[in-house]
Amino acid sequence: MGRGRAKAKQTKVARELKYYSPSTDLNALERELHGPSLFDSRPERVTPAPPPVESDDDSDEYTKWASGES
Repeated sequence: MGRGRAKAKQTKVARELKYYSPSTDLNALERELHGPSLFDSRPERVTPAPPPVESDDDSDEYTKWASGES
């Protein structure tokens, strides 16, 4: 005995969950799925990486070793 009340409550909760339809923000969902849209007023700013620095220094010990100098 006593199971009827618990089962009725579970049925009530299940029915509420089944038929509950919260309002959905479709614009927020689109932004999340597709990234920024073409009409987004806040463009992302990307700063380019600086170019690698090349060294023309021939005093490197490995350069001497590779060329056969002592």
